[in-house]
Amino acid sequence: MRPATLRDAKQIAELHNATVRDAFKTIAIDTPIPVVPVDKRQAYWREAIEYSEPQVHVAIDDDKIVGFVGFDRSRDKGTPPTMGEIWAIYVATSHWGRGVGLALWDAAREGLQEEGCAKVSIWLPIANDRAVRFFELAGLKREMSSAKTIAVGGVKIEEIRLSRTL
Repeated sequence: MRPATLRDAKQIAELHNATVRDAFKTIAIDTPIPVVPVDKRQAYWREAIEYSEPQVHVAIDDDKIVGFVGFDRSRDKGTPPTMGEIWAIYVATSHWGRGVGLALWDAAREGLQEEGCAKVSIWLPIANDRAVRFFELAGLKREMSSAKTIAVGGVKIEEIRLSRTL
C-alpha cells in the first residue's frame, strides 16, 4: 500500500475499467457496460494524483497495481467540512477476498482522519451486493432517504449513500 504517483495513472485507469466491467455484470445483466475510454480515465486519475483531489492510494502485488482508492472531503452539497467521502475504490477480481479492499479502506479511513474528517460516506449501486456488504461489514449504514437514480453511459443505476463515524 502506498500513495499513487503520476506513473500509476495508466494502470489505475486500466484497472478501473476492468473492474467496472466485472462489477457491472453483477448489477445489470444484459445491459451494455458503460466504460470510459482509458485515455480519458487516465487523464482524470493523473489530475487527481497531481492535485490530490481526491487523494489516491494503490495496493501493489508483485509490482502490479491490484487495487486503488480515491478519498477526500464529501462532494455532497450541504455536508460539513468534517465529512469525508470515498470517491472510488476498486480491487482487481483476481484479488477479491484477499484483504486488498480492507487495506484500501484502512488507508482511506486513516487519510480522512488525518484531514480532520469525523465521518465518511460512499455512494454505491444498490444492486452491487458485494460492495454494499463489504462496507456494511466495515460499519457503514445505509441512508435509505439518499437513494437516487443516476445515468451511467445511458444506463440508469439506483445508488444509495452509506456512512459512518470514523
